[in-house]
Amino acid sequence: MKRMATGMLVVMGLVYIATRFIGPVHPAIGFVQAFAEAAMVGGLADWFAVTALFRHPMGLPIPHTAIIPRNKDRIGEALANFLKTNFLTPAVVARRMRQVDVAGAIGRFLATPDRNGTGRLRDGASRLLADILESLDDERLGGAAKSALVDRLHRLDIAPLLGQTLTAAMREGRHKPLLDGILNRASLIIASNEEIIRQMVHDRAGSILRWTGLDENVANAVITGLNKLAMDMADDPDHPVRLKIDDMLLDLARDLQDDATMQRHVNATKDNLVDNPAMQSWIDSLWQQGRSALLRAARDPDRAMAGRLGEALRHLGETVQNEDGLRRSINRFARRAAVGAAASYGDGIVKLVSETIRGWDAEKVTGRVESAVGRDLQYIRINGTLVGGLVGLAIHALDVWL
Repeated sequence: MKRMATGMLVVMGLVYIATRFIGPVHPAIGFVQAFAEAAMVGGLADWFAVTALFRHPMGLPIPHTAIIPRNKDRIGEALANFLKTNFLTPAVVARRMRQVDVAGAIGRFLATPDRNGTGRLRDGASRLLADILESLDDERLGGAAKSALVDRLHRLDIAPLLGQTLTAAMREGRHKPLLDGILNRASLIIASNEEIIRQMVHDRAGSILRWTGLDENVANAVITGLNKLAMDMADDPDHPVRLKIDDMLLDLARDLQDDATMQRHVNATKDNLVDNPAMQSWIDSLWQQGRSALLRAARDPDRAMAGRLGEALRHLGETVQNEDGLRRSINRFARRAAVGAAASYGDGIVKLVSETIRGWDAEKVTGRVESAVGRDLQYIRINGTLVGGLVGLAIHALDVWL
């Protein structure tokens, strides 16, 4: 555009010189000469005006030239204040956010991630996530994640939680299938340990019982009695022993919730378990498994979206789109978050813009502004050349006519 504007100015100069050499051989020559002369004046005037914005014309320190370099700091402050007044005030952000359906956009993206080019957005986001995960210090980040998890486990008061869980399970009868399963396998347990039971009876029997062989009869009676007790408890839900077990479990649940001594013992056991090397190794593996899963999903989003995760996300997207209450809640949260960010960080953003521009050198500011609007400014030179020529043509015509 600079070459075009300058070329027009040069052409007008050549035309003017040519008409001066040709002389008044025809009345039309005067009109051409007037057009070329006025066009040069208009083109030169607009060249000076455009150039004066960015630098001194021809390097001469003419007053009120190089306007942008000289006023760099004031321009930065004006731009920052413009951003603050028109974009970063809570009222402006709130008014704008009322027109934005954040929940609808999220729902559509999750429900139909490949529509309207959002597949490229998803792929780009996936590659960015993968690059971020791979660039992070695995050892330090994994250690931080492990430390946070271990610290959380140590601070967790697990005894009341176990007590509440046991109470809820017993209230709904969810412990009964477990007890039934244990009782149904009791006969197998007794049979597999029959020799141990017989040896225990033999060791505790007197010498007379062992000499007469009655210890064997006692052992048989004990085994038969244990089997009968197990079968009776399995067949009768209201068996006294089962009811006694329920009472013991309820007592345990209450102690877990209310007994400080029991809570200390349980938490001490929990801390010993967490500090166990095997548990520490397992916690270490959790980070690696989670990181690997995230990387696989990030590198192959189509595969991740095709599984259960994708189905869950699509279902979530449909729910967000169809549930008006949920959409209003999400949009209200997004609006409050944006307004809060503007209120909390608006001044900081404005200060950042102002200080960044103040830190640029004059040549850098000039280059950036000229790159942004320079093309349109060259049109000003072109228009100035043409308009100047037309004005000169009109003045010459009036002069001839009058």
